[in-house]
Amino acid sequence: MGSATTQALAASTDALAAASALTLDSAAELFAAARAIGDSGQLSGALADPSAPAEARTALVDGVFAGASAPVRALLTAVAAQRWSSASDLVDGVEELAIRAAAIASTGVDLSGELFGFSRVVAANPELELALGSRLGDADAKGALVERVLGASAAPATVLIVSSLVRRPRERRVRQLLSRAIRIVSAQDGRTVATVYTAAPLNAAQETRLRDALAGRYGGEISINQVIDSTVVGGLRVQIADDVIDGSISARLADLRQKLAS
Repeated sequence: MGSATTQALAASTDALAAASALTLDSAAELFAAARAIGDSGQLSGALADPSAPAEARTALVDGVFAGASAPVRALLTAVAAQRWSSASDLVDGVEELAIRAAAIASTGVDLSGELFGFSRVVAANPELELALGSRLGDADAKGALVERVLGASAAPATVLIVSSLVRRPRERRVRQLLSRAIRIVSAQDGRTVATVYTAAPLNAAQETRLRDALAGRYGGEISINQVIDSTVVGGLRVQIADDVIDGSISARLADLRQKLAS
């Protein structure tokens, strides 16, 4: 992520925080806008053109998205007023606002937990992952498949996020899309996501100790997602963003084998 995008995303997120009357319909509108911008190289290029005056870029938003609700149009105008490192980054930015808006509109719902649960379903079902990730699949059919799989078992915001992302993956794998959505939702809720790989489920006391230890290291509230992985053997492996803390027996044995071979 370029420095221009970092600043643009921060400003756009501030605009989202200041917005009022955001609903799940607002999130759906933002997802639709992200798809429209991403599907048009001409439109995305014009909105991300650093040589174009901000007034011209925001006027383009007013013209193209005249039918959008006032809060969504204001957010898209805020996005267009910023300087982005690339057109792809701008589309990512609108998509992130859509995910955050869905989280804002779903207070009290464990969206990150539901998204993680669906990611495990996908990981355990290669046919489902192929159907959702195929470049040849129809976008609307993918969205409908998500709606059938999740059905009434997930919150409407979860269904909206997943079905919207698989409709236009932009060269990203399904689990990559879900991991990013989990990070964004957690960030919107002020939490850091820790994915814990362990051979057996942690009990409540173990999870509490681990959460407290990670909070002391990373600060803030920690959300723990557990993945049962027999290859861990014993101990656990924790991943937070790009950081990996590997305290598993398998890692220690691998390290020992490497030292013996050297």
